[in-house]
Amino acid sequence: MKKITVGNERIGEFNDRWKYCIGTGRLGLALRKDYQDHLRKVQEDIGFSYIRGHGLLHDDIGIYNKMEVDGKSVPFYNFTYIDQIFDSFLELGIRPFVEIGFMPKLLASGDQTIFYWKANVTPPKDYNKWRDLIVALVTHFIERYGLEEVLHWPFEIWNEPNLPGFWKDADKKEYFKLYKVTANAIKSVHPELKVGGPAICGGSDHWLVDFLNFCYEEKIPVDFVTRHAYSAKKPHKVTFDYYYQELWEPEDMLEELRSVREIIDNSPFPDLPLHITEYNTSYSPVNPVHDTVYNATYLARILSEAGDIVDSFSYWTFSDVFEEAGVPKAQFHGGFGLLAFNSIPKPTYHLFTFFNQLGKDLLYRDEETIITRREDGSVALIAWNLVMDPEEDRSKTITFEIPVASKDVFMKRSIVNEQFGNPFRVWQEMGRPRYPGKELVQILKQVASPHYETMRLESREGTVTYTVTLAKNEFTLIEFIPVRDETATYPGLDDALIYSEK
Repeated sequence: MKKITVGNERIGEFNDRWKYCIGTGRLGLALRKDYQDHLRKVQEDIGFSYIRGHGLLHDDIGIYNKMEVDGKSVPFYNFTYIDQIFDSFLELGIRPFVEIGFMPKLLASGDQTIFYWKANVTPPKDYNKWRDLIVALVTHFIERYGLEEVLHWPFEIWNEPNLPGFWKDADKKEYFKLYKVTANAIKSVHPELKVGGPAICGGSDHWLVDFLNFCYEEKIPVDFVTRHAYSAKKPHKVTFDYYYQELWEPEDMLEELRSVREIIDNSPFPDLPLHITEYNTSYSPVNPVHDTVYNATYLARILSEAGDIVDSFSYWTFSDVFEEAGVPKAQFHGGFGLLAFNSIPKPTYHLFTFFNQLGKDLLYRDEETIITRREDGSVALIAWNLVMDPEEDRSKTITFEIPVASKDVFMKRSIVNEQFGNPFRVWQEMGRPRYPGKELVQILKQVASPHYETMRLESREGTVTYTVTLAKNEFTLIEFIPVRDETATYPGLDDALIYSEK
């Protein structure tokens, strides 16, 4: 059994960089009601500051068009849909982390695409027209939302150009040209707008070195660096519907983030912010791990520690309303989302809501626990028991000695494990219905809630002792709230009379 004795003094600050940004399916999906419902719920329960997704310039939003004027074909910029999308974001208190991409068909130099929705990944055939598009787009944003607002928006140029699937031939020289033209175009609208990149995935960090050197040597503006991080190994099985991968240890992802931060520190721009604009366990939108308690428990340490390394890290994604691999084929299908279809929270959703209950004052932290004090003096902690070996069924017992500011405290414990807060398990028991009816959906919503336990605890010399046993891949939020006992203000109160007469 493990024992943790917590001191009364803060050892640091627990920041909220884990909730700075959240990922989304392509922006065109934001016009759908289920998407909007999911984002509203996420903002009510968690409250992210920014949202990032692909497809700003994709043809389903229709920004880039042509029209005939005096017998000549000229560009026409249509902002109808993007205004609706960004309006809806801002109304929910979330700002766009603007990813510039992909290439409009009428501007594309080729026909190479990616995803079910055919995002064009070729360079522009005319960089002057591309520049004009970017200037018009950013100018419109300022005219509609005001300079003061848009100055808060980061502009990230393209997505994973180090992969030939996302950028034709993974042509680094051509990407640098695209970045230069785009960044200068944005800065020409207003020099204080923030631009950055290169939004690469892992395994190609030499791109970061070359990118930062290029910006320095060519005097190209760069205000932040972006990168992606996934912790899955190569797939060991791929089927028609599913993608199966093992995961590296959580420490591997943290070490990966440290190595990227070191690259920036040793670059000509050592003070640039580092934003991880995508992270998750698997990089596949059809990997069942995303639906599991295991996924959530695995990420607990990342949420606990990564904010000390990077300036933000954006979970990919908030919702299963997502179509890169096609229209999802079932209620649970391995999607990236915190929320499954029918607004059903997955275990990872609860992990984020648990972390949202933590305080700023960090009292204790190790590889499986974080303990904080909130502004009202209450103490909130999260503990988890990650078991990565599927053959191992290991529980863990921890005794906490917690400093409190009152004689008695009210303890509330929220629990998610294989038994509780796990709608994926119940869906399996139902026979994995692809399109469950209303009655089954209601059951899945009911069982998706965490399990709760409460009790009143008495402190001794300012300390409360509480022992908890965590099942395999369980994570729990425990809150110790000072009791302000008002029982004496009820004259004649006698609970014994509820059951019998005296």
